[in-house]
Amino acid sequence: MRLGANLVRSDAFATSHVEVSPEGQQRVKEAFGVDCVDPDTALEVADVIVLAVPDTLIGKISHGIIDKVKPGAMVFCLDGAAPFAGHLPERADITYFVSHPCHPPIWNDETELEARRDYFGGIAAKQGIVNVLVQGPEEDFALGEAVAKTIYAPVARSHRVTLKQFALLEPGLSETVNGSLMAVLRQAMDEVIARGVSYDCARDFLLGHMNIMGAVTFDQHEGVFSDAANKAIEFGIPVLMKDDWKRCFDEDEIAASVERIT
Repeated sequence: MRLGANLVRSDAFATSHVEVSPEGQQRVKEAFGVDCVDPDTALEVADVIVLAVPDTLIGKISHGIIDKVKPGAMVFCLDGAAPFAGHLPERADITYFVSHPCHPPIWNDETELEARRDYFGGIAAKQGIVNVLVQGPEEDFALGEAVAKTIYAPVARSHRVTLKQFALLEPGLSETVNGSLMAVLRQAMDEVIARGVSYDCARDFLLGHMNIMGAVTFDQHEGVFSDAANKAIEFGIPVLMKDDWKRCFDEDEIAASVERIT
């Protein structure tokens, strides 16, 4: 539905919407004013097939439609996990393309309230996107990127990576590391609350420090931490992190992580 909203407003692409359930078909009709079509009808004419489905179903669905995809068409995935795991069917005469949003950054120049509260992206806030031409002619990258810029609009920057590099970004950097540390931060806040600090006080204090310390750490703001803060970090990291934690980026660890989610 999120991607469909941007595609239906686009003059660059004519879109055939496919939904498997009557409820989904009705939702498309009410939101976009168009009727869904039969999968075979859509595949017969489609130059780009966007698999807006869960990662765990991409392998099953792609194998189910592969014989109906016309030669030269592009199968467009919204995440690199299934392609990285080898779940896409082999077929040399089509293009496989992956594009994924970075999501709107914490620090931005958005001024409108709708954009400031567009945390996921694709509605009003500018965001970066990451693209992979998995297989296919080089000239197809421009088409895939154009589709990506439409469905994730508004787009601030478009990045190109390899499939292995994408796996380092996700699940490696974004989920295994960032998601885990975010969960730890929430657990830490809850622990402070459990020890007597109010929810509002603990949340204000943590989010404010995440803002300024993050801005300094990630080159958004030129500044330095106090000697006391640096000392707390120096002794805190060994308490919180295993010495070999960076092995989560090793090829076998990335492959195992991808296999678990697909």
